[in-house]
Amino acid sequence: MISVNGLTVEFSARTLFKDVNFVINPNDKIALMGKNGAGKSTMMKIIAGLQTPSKGNVQSAPDTVIAYLPQHLLTEDNCTVFEETSKAFGQIHAMKTEMDELNKQMETRTDYESEEYMKIIERVTELGEKYYAIEEVNYDAEVEKALLGLGFKRSDFTRSTGEFSGGWRMRIELAKILLQKPDLVLLDEPTNHIDIESVIWLEDFLKNKAKAVIVISHDKTFIDNITNRTIEVTMGRIYDYKANYTHYLELRQERRAQQTKAYNDQQKWIKDTKLFIEQFKGTYSKTNQVSSRQRMLEKLEIIEIDEIDNSSISLRFPPSQRSGDYPVKVENMTKAYGDKVIFKNANMSIARGEKVTFIGRNGEGKSTMIKSIMGQLDFEGKCELGHNAKVGYFAQNEASLMDPELTVFETVDRVAEGEIRTQIKNILGAFMFSGDAIDKKVQFLSGGERTRLAMVKLLLEPVNVLILDEPTNHLDLKSKDVLKEALMKFDGTLILVSHDRAFLEGLSNKVFEFKDQRVIEHFETIDEFMERNRLEQLKHLDLA
Repeated sequence: MISVNGLTVEFSARTLFKDVNFVINPNDKIALMGKNGAGKSTMMKIIAGLQTPSKGNVQSAPDTVIAYLPQHLLTEDNCTVFEETSKAFGQIHAMKTEMDELNKQMETRTDYESEEYMKIIERVTELGEKYYAIEEVNYDAEVEKALLGLGFKRSDFTRSTGEFSGGWRMRIELAKILLQKPDLVLLDEPTNHIDIESVIWLEDFLKNKAKAVIVISHDKTFIDNITNRTIEVTMGRIYDYKANYTHYLELRQERRAQQTKAYNDQQKWIKDTKLFIEQFKGTYSKTNQVSSRQRMLEKLEIIEIDEIDNSSISLRFPPSQRSGDYPVKVENMTKAYGDKVIFKNANMSIARGEKVTFIGRNGEGKSTMIKSIMGQLDFEGKCELGHNAKVGYFAQNEASLMDPELTVFETVDRVAEGEIRTQIKNILGAFMFSGDAIDKKVQFLSGGERTRLAMVKLLLEPVNVLILDEPTNHLDLKSKDVLKEALMKFDGTLILVSHDRAFLEGLSNKVFEFKDQRVIEHFETIDEFMERNRLEQLKHLDLA
């Protein structure tokens, strides 16, 4: 059991949260929710022992193991995959090394009666009790088993971690967590930059093999599938629900309705009390009553209604000229990097108005196909954009292409046309730009902020073919909903790569699967495809 006691974090004059208390029990699977800036990641870092609170502490038994997977992976590039994964046992190896060194000192020293010698004996005894209590393990075999279970090949073990994509680095970090057998796993946005199969494996691991878990995520399906408890951070305090995300939303709505009623009742009492004081403050017979009510007003703790952004905005892509019957055609396309073949003899015809999803593990060629369609890569075979095809393309590096000298507002204002111009501030607000943020220059935005701004810019351009490569990274739940609604209304052609199942649901009517150097066409929705493949994927990704 881990206890969070009176946590308070203050930055300058601002209090992020104050006097937060809760207990993490074995097998708790907790979703940490709250709007951006509420303090979720800060709270997680404090629990992980990476940050110190202004007040309060986190208490746990001395042998408690807490494993933390940050939003931005810390994997070094000067190690092989095997070496990096072996760091999971670093503490055990360090314990053995210290014991060996102390034993050597005891062999050579002769000051048997000294206080220092006695301290060495005590330390060796303490280390020995811990070390020999650990089950004897073949550590190399355990590392090998974990890596193979996570989809690595033996030939990958000696490769540098720098050669792997974000999704595979995530698996290396998860292998380290698995090998530590932690009492608590802390995950900050773990589904960003990994493919659907990795997400499904992660769900299976967290549900069936992990002990306690705390997760921050904007992936609705993921957090619904794994959590049994939700802690909301809002306005400097927390609310703790024994419920998964969907049930929590219902309970939060009930809570806010109760708060609103209590607030309205209190405001009425304040108004009536002030009226009484004003009416009778000069009346001798009412002096005591007036004084009493004045004191009550001074001591009154005003009820606050938790911030919930209920503002809604409906976006529709600006009208564009009609494209030809087949905006995208690929014939016998082969792409290789040296001897490494990504896919060969790929064929696809995407008709006007079709919405298709590209599915496959990281490295199987989804983004490569998109870049080939956009003319950014050389390839063998044929690829054509149809008559009148006007393409809107959102790439992973889209954020780097914007003018750094323009402000957020200017960036959007330059592409908006017609009536939509009157809604620019509302649209920016839906993507978490409000107040002074809209006057901030692009060069001073974080990577996530730039990505969100690039998405807003794309939403306002008249196109008839949309190609989106992982568009939901860095978007919160509300922004995702705004984007999805706009895509549902889009009457052009859509090609979509995403690992977010809740976002994909209902968006496509055809799937192109990238697998084993092939591109396979499936005439079914993404929901049907995922349902059909889920058990097979889980079996393939299972850890022995």
